[in-house]
Amino acid sequence: MPDRSLSDVATWACGTGLIQDLEIGVGGYSSAPHCRPAELLAHTEALASWRRTIDDAGLGISALNVSGNPLHPNPEIAARHDADLRQAIRLAAELGVDRIVAMSGCPGAAPADRSAPHFSAGGWLPDLERIAEWQWRERVAPYWLEIAAYARQEHPRLLICFELHPGTYVFNLETFSRARALSDNLGVNLDPSHFFWQSMDPLAMVEAIGDRIGHAHGKDTTIHAKRLALNGMLDSRWPNPPDEMPWNFATVGRGHDQAWWGSFVAMLRDQGFGGTISIEYEDPFVPVEESVLESARLLGSVIHP
Repeated sequence: MPDRSLSDVATWACGTGLIQDLEIGVGGYSSAPHCRPAELLAHTEALASWRRTIDDAGLGISALNVSGNPLHPNPEIAARHDADLRQAIRLAAELGVDRIVAMSGCPGAAPADRSAPHFSAGGWLPDLERIAEWQWRERVAPYWLEIAAYARQEHPRLLICFELHPGTYVFNLETFSRARALSDNLGVNLDPSHFFWQSMDPLAMVEAIGDRIGHAHGKDTTIHAKRLALNGMLDSRWPNPPDEMPWNFATVGRGHDQAWWGSFVAMLRDQGFGGTISIEYEDPFVPVEESVLESARLLGSVIHP
């Protein structure tokens, strides 16, 4: 709801009787319409006033979202997203928020790259060989070792939760297994929608990641079999036009039924997760208020049967 003030969003969310927490975008790819971290960190009174807007609505803050690409081969973009991440860490410490949702980022394919990230998704072509190993060794691991240490110094209770998203280096179990070995304050924001369209099993991922799940997103995916048969999952036109895509993000329950989401919630609980499932709106066919309310009702029905 970027066109609404934070006060309006908080009032609406409180009025639903279903929403308990907000996840606030604070930088990276987000334009951060509801939060200006630099201003809040510079002025104690501004920070208190900003927080009061949420507190007065009876809501909490589940996480600060700073999903971006601090490993971008363009130095200006990388520096901006890195600054946003560090600022988010400091803001979380000031607010007493113990979760940040982030992305691992994706570097270029070689030291001289300065244009676009290279997502090394595999393939037999010789041009694609060993790029992922170089990225991990020279860019990903060094950066996140440094950030994990910085976060521990600024906010010892903070867990940085990677959204496992194709296009970023850390996007599946194998790549997260590398990241989790770097530091115990690197975890996962588990969003099942990204696993559905990759033919991965979100329930298997919950079990495999276990106690490193620090936050979750409620978002579904619809798969369109006839379109999938012709273009597969890797359709470079995504997300437009949505009515021609082999898959689309969807309101919770419109891709997978209530029983599936009940299993998802139960498995999260089995792994010790007691945090927030944050509804992420990206349904191209359902208006935002309708989508959020429908998702909240379904999730509420399986969280409190």
